[in-house]
Order: sequence, then structure tokens, then C-alpha cells
Amino acid sequence: MTPNDAENVYKLNLDWDNIKYTGDKPFSSIDEAKEFIENYDHYKTYGFGRWAVIGKESNVFIGWCGLKYTPEIDEYDIGFRLFKKHWNKGIASEAAKACIDYGFNKIGFTRIVGRAMLENVGSIRVLEKIGLVYLEDYNFEGESGVIYEIKKPKCQ
Repeated sequence: MTPNDAENVYKLNLDWDNIKYTGDKPFSSIDEAKEFIENYDHYKTYGFGRWAVIGKESNVFIGWCGLKYTPEIDEYDIGFRLFKKHWNKGIASEAAKACIDYGFNKIGFTRIVGRAMLENVGSIRVLEKIGLVYLEDYNFEGESGVIYEIKKPKCQ
């Protein structure tokens, strides 16, 4: 994502259905979203991050998907968020699968997790569809959640 995506990122986070299971708060303005993107250091620090998802035919920003590293727990996770009109079309699964493959084959990860609130059945369905399997229950900021994982196949 670049600062040019700020307006779309702002609008994406305005939709309560997009953030109610994330713990995120809406940005207060496009400028705040732009500042967030400008200060997002994952690309420079780790060489990967959350990437813009651009429609194949429309060439329009439809959301984001990507990998995140949390150094405090030495963990890589997959995340995704799309505008609602793009839900249930396989886009999140396609983008997330590409990110998983990138993490395993280009960066050398051996394990990637996905976290979701238990009520977020759509995200759980995507995690399962891309090959993650249930690992354990998780306290998601006071809400019931689950952790799924995928390990790099030995033959890769």
C-alpha cells in the first residue's frame, strides 16, 4: 500500500462490518489513514507486509491482504480485509493463498498463523479454504477467538 491508497483504506475501515472482528478503530480522517500508511514499516523492516489488493479487471483498490510479523511472540500471520461488495467471490482466498505461498517459497517461513474471532465465520472459512487448520482457542481482547496454522510442507 502507498499513501495514494489512503482514501480507500480510510473508507474500508469506516465500514463496521469490516472492522468489528478486528479490534481496530476507524481512522478519523483520510489524513490519519495516510499517516498510518506512511509510518507502516513492515516493508522496510521485514521485506513484506499487508499489500493492496487490486481488482484484476477494474485495476481498482478492493482491499488489502498480506503477512505480518509480531516480534514479541516471533509469529507470522496472514490477514485480509476487502470492501463488502467483494466478499464471497474467492478474492480473499486467492490473495491470502498467494501470500502464504510467498511466505513459504520466497521468504522461507516454516509456519504461518491466522487469528479470528469465533463469530467471524467468513474469515475462518477463508483460513480453512487456504489450508490452515485449527490450532487452539484464543482470547481475542476479551472475545472468544481461534488460532489456525499452516506449516510449510516438507517437500518444498
